[in-house]
Amino acid sequence: MTVSLRPQFHTLTVASVARLTDDSVAVTFDVPDELASLYEFRPGQSLTLRRMVDGRDERRSYSICAMAGERPRIGVREVPGGVFSPWLVRSLKPGDTVEVLPPSGAFTPDLTRPARHVLLAAGSGITPVMSILGSVLRDPSATAVVLYGNRRTNTVMFADELADLKDLYTTRMQLVHVLSREPREAELFTGRLDEPKLRTLLPLLVDAAEVDHWWLCGPFGMVTDARAVLAELGVPRERIHFELFYVEDVAPEPVHHTEPGTVGPSSSVTVTLDGRSTTAVLPKDMTILEGAQRVRPDLPFACKGGVCGTCRAKVVGGKVHMRRNFALEDAEVEAGFVVTCQTVPVSDAVEVDFDQ
Repeated sequence: MTVSLRPQFHTLTVASVARLTDDSVAVTFDVPDELASLYEFRPGQSLTLRRMVDGRDERRSYSICAMAGERPRIGVREVPGGVFSPWLVRSLKPGDTVEVLPPSGAFTPDLTRPARHVLLAAGSGITPVMSILGSVLRDPSATAVVLYGNRRTNTVMFADELADLKDLYTTRMQLVHVLSREPREAELFTGRLDEPKLRTLLPLLVDAAEVDHWWLCGPFGMVTDARAVLAELGVPRERIHFELFYVEDVAPEPVHHTEPGTVGPSSSVTVTLDGRSTTAVLPKDMTILEGAQRVRPDLPFACKGGVCGTCRAKVVGGKVHMRRNFALEDAEVEAGFVVTCQTVPVSDAVEVDFDQ
């Protein structure tokens, strides 16, 4: 008998659905006592949800917005035309049940050490920031600056909760809202959180050299611009933590690379999951996840955009090309890990281990 080594989906009951804006909600789950240890989370982690839509297994990863020790709660903004978020935002109600994986993700702070934090978010990128912010500020020696970009006042998620935190931690928390489509009294706080705006704002808010941790969460453009400005300010890379919210067109279309000398259009790919290995012949222009799912439908995945890291695995044989990666740290990549949803085989034989 094969014993699963990976987290499994469990059915959780919806405790509450709180309206945040016209197109967003916060969903809180009840966790039965026997699953409590499985669903303990670290601030900034996420939950992967699953439902069947027209016979298809649809999964999405949503960041947890609750503070450490609270019931798991996710923030969801509706994606027009989506197959998952509209259901959560418009139809889900208390008492409904949802299939949910245990928490995952490494966009998390060390709560044992007080530190000076700066948190940059745009739109629904505020979701994990809420979890991190409320949790780190419980330490009376910690400080935080929050810079939050939105279109208009009525699109600001968690507006009341942010204000409550600011009132609670008046001397240790600074909150700055920037709106792109609604004039503010000060021109400085009007516009997008792009490179020019950040280059102007950040030095006015903080001394970059004194910040211990930078937390960036939002669309591709904001995160990329923020990293560029922080590099200009001399911030060490290890102090910068980032997470992207996947949108189909956030990054340039990946370019296919072919290893010189490779013969034939296909590769023999062996995947190992839960101690069981399966081999399939896959086209070299198809991702390992997409191809191997035909013979191993149990392979883990969520966003399929190289963002969440759910499909992380280690290449233990052969050569591959990872088209893009927004989930793994540099050290993980150097150790041979890839996100299989963005990785294509290059050599004629490849071995990938999901259990490591």
